[in-house]
Amino acid sequence: MPSLGLIGGTGLDHWGEPVQTHAIRGDYGRPSAGLAEYHLGALRLFFLPRHGENHTIPPHAVNYRANIDAFRRLQVGGIVAVNAVGAISSRYVPGTLSVPDQLIDYTWGRAHSFSMNSGDSLQHAEFARPFSGRLHAGLINAAAVAQVNLAAGGCIGVTQGPRLETAAEIQRCKRDGCDLVGMTTMPEAALAREAGLDYASLCVHANWAAGLGDEPVTMAAIDATLKAAMVAARSVLATLFEELCHAN
Repeated sequence: MPSLGLIGGTGLDHWGEPVQTHAIRGDYGRPSAGLAEYHLGALRLFFLPRHGENHTIPPHAVNYRANIDAFRRLQVGGIVAVNAVGAISSRYVPGTLSVPDQLIDYTWGRAHSFSMNSGDSLQHAEFARPFSGRLHAGLINAAAVAQVNLAAGGCIGVTQGPRLETAAEIQRCKRDGCDLVGMTTMPEAALAREAGLDYASLCVHANWAAGLGDEPVTMAAIDATLKAAMVAARSVLATLFEELCHAN
């Protein structure tokens, strides 16, 4: 039975009633939560809430290495990550979805590699195209099948958090070529590449980034937008899972 990992972000903390939950502790400590296993037809899905079961882990404190290592230990064929992001470019309207194909990493102080110490196996992972595999294309196709508006492509800037960005920081991101801004894609995407796992990001546009909207960014407004947009995100994901079942 083919298997797939799903990482839920803000607004997606569960998938449903699992068949079982895997409590894993590997070389990098414990992941954010137990990995819930689901059987969707011919597909085994392993779901992990990035911020923990009660959404208590801030972006900079997520144990990204333990999370990716847990999926590697479960031998998944790839990982789809859901990321709540702010919109910078006008193409990415709040409440809609996208699948970026590039990123710029502005984070610092995170354990960003499995090659952190002198005794580790040294990897120089090729990372020119962070999202270019089967799952990236699969999300685009699933959105078309589900008739969900989804923007294909774009660059996400990954900031440290947990605070939201200043207007000046967003202008810098815009000058750098970022279309979106979020806090959780890195080092998650790079670690997946080091682990040899296909990785794709489904971004949910929660708000206009700082200084670009008519009103100040508030968590209440973000939560309201995400609640509606996650309906579309779940539809895309469910369609992707169905397509993967038929492809195997």
